[in-house]
Amino acid sequence: MCYTVKAVIKFAILDHAKTAKSLRNIVDIEKIVAIVVDCGFRTHTGLGPGLLESAYHAVVVELIRRHGLLVEQEVPIAINFDGIEIDKGFRADIIVEKQLLVELKSIERLAPIHGKQVLTYLRLSNLRLGLLMNFGAPTFKEGLRRISNGYDDSATTYRNPVS
Repeated sequence: MCYTVKAVIKFAILDHAKTAKSLRNIVDIEKIVAIVVDCGFRTHTGLGPGLLESAYHAVVVELIRRHGLLVEQEVPIAINFDGIEIDKGFRADIIVEKQLLVELKSIERLAPIHGKQVLTYLRLSNLRLGLLMNFGAPTFKEGLRRISNGYDDSATTYRNPVS
């Protein structure tokens, strides 16, 4: 095959633009994750464990919004299975910038099903990355899980949160 120099340059520019856009999306979602984790940490540190999930929900949402990010709450997600369509199959607690799903809990200890629940939510909502935050844990670090649905980062792979 014979390509003109102009065609090769055009292909290289288009390929570079796609790669740059892909990298920009990865950086953007990582910035979003950092902001949301910081908001969760500040909430847990400031309020401590033991409140109802709704209290943590309200505070975390407001802190995220103060960063200028788009926050959707109690987002209904449809389920389509074997020709059956359920308009409001479940409600995602928080979706940030239409990219990051955040599921909140306020329980003593996370169980394996909680991580699996978030992974299912990610699959059904076509999102790649989610955070599971449990404000009932003694420390924020113990209650935080990062769960991936095909996100290309080996550090984000879902691991069973409870042994």
